[in-house]
Amino acid sequence: MRVVVVGAGISGLVAAYRLRAVLGSELELVLVERRERIGGTLHTGTLAGGPVDLGAEAFVGRRPEIPALLGELGLEDQLVHPSGLRPLIWSGGTAHPLPTGTLMGIPAQAESMAGLVDEATLRQIAEEPARPLHWAPGGDISVAELVAERFGAQVVSRSVEPLLGGVYAGLANSIGVRSALPGLAATLDAGAANLSQAVSRALPPPSTAPVFGGIRDGYRVLLDALLAAAAPQLDIDTTAKDLTRTSHGWRLEPVGECDAVVLATPAPVTADLLDSVVPEAAGAAARIELSSSAVVALALPVDTPLPENSGILVATGESLRAKAFTLSSRKWPHLAGRDVAVVRASFGRFGDDSLLALSDAELIATATEDLATVTGIPVRPVTAAVQRWRGGLPQYAPGHTELVSTIESAVAAVPGLAVAGAYLHGVGVPACAASGTAAAERILAGRTN
Repeated sequence: MRVVVVGAGISGLVAAYRLRAVLGSELELVLVERRERIGGTLHTGTLAGGPVDLGAEAFVGRRPEIPALLGELGLEDQLVHPSGLRPLIWSGGTAHPLPTGTLMGIPAQAESMAGLVDEATLRQIAEEPARPLHWAPGGDISVAELVAERFGAQVVSRSVEPLLGGVYAGLANSIGVRSALPGLAATLDAGAANLSQAVSRALPPPSTAPVFGGIRDGYRVLLDALLAAAAPQLDIDTTAKDLTRTSHGWRLEPVGECDAVVLATPAPVTADLLDSVVPEAAGAAARIELSSSAVVALALPVDTPLPENSGILVATGESLRAKAFTLSSRKWPHLAGRDVAVVRASFGRFGDDSLLALSDAELIATATEDLATVTGIPVRPVTAAVQRWRGGLPQYAPGHTELVSTIESAVAAVPGLAVAGAYLHGVGVPACAASGTAAAERILAGRTN
């Protein structure tokens, strides 16, 4: 059986790995990647002689996919967890503790917002349960529309958007409630009387388990292990195009004919490849927009007096250009022993790619200046690394779940074809890995039917 997987990000690598695990030597596997390296938007670079992730650096701990993969690949010792320090929010020219008891920054009660928003906003939150809630079960609106109407604009800009910006590189008005906060949508559908009640019901139960996990030597350890286990013919720096049906399967340029295809590609690329073979899915995928971002990793003198916090999120509307800082040497105990202090600065929000046009030197200078502002200390980098992610993150806009349903149902009607990727059921690394597994299972199921 000859299978072509298009896209060597985490979704495509997991799909390839799962196919090889089941089919073994019966599988002729081709992995096509348009970049000059594997990993997609996961990339481990080098900073001051040590590895540093310049894309995602953590995964949600309550999901099992990444720890399970590490275990399967004999990499259990690479699993690490954060120190437990809390982040700050920079708003109104000062730092505030990140509110507790919120769902993606949406409070269940006014007390959690005290000090971050003004008194009028606190009153609006406190009085929200007395106001009628108009929610259409099964419907979808932007997070901004829901939260601003119920709790006020300050909650959106100072609490919600700093968190959404980190996950999606988006804004609250570009992200839909149903796809980004499915638990909240479910409680609203179930008849919650108000937003405060809905948030309270949707909050996960208290737990002492780590919220996040990471990989000690960076995601490249996992990526390389998946590639080695999948053992594909790897065609990097190669653009797949012209997907067509044949009498026995598929043809894809430049790799030729195959029995099955997995498209683990960004939504616009998937739309182009599906345009002539599954036009309904292509049309839905083409409607998913992307946001760009950049990461600047700074190596500072090891004695730099960074705050005792895991990071600093920046509210929208501030004069700073960075949207967040991860104080990596504070957040991750395994980085604290290095000869330098590591800080990551993140840039980019949906609809504004202007900062990505800056040179590396300009981005490093901007990160340095903004970090000095939010910490109040001199910042003198020893060295730095810059990574741009153009179109790196899909936007889960209102109605996104319907688009995904259209894509998946249309593709399901076509034998020997599967899709995977961050635009389907979550942008996080575990969700991407799960989509790769699901794509492989679809191809395998089609082989036995």
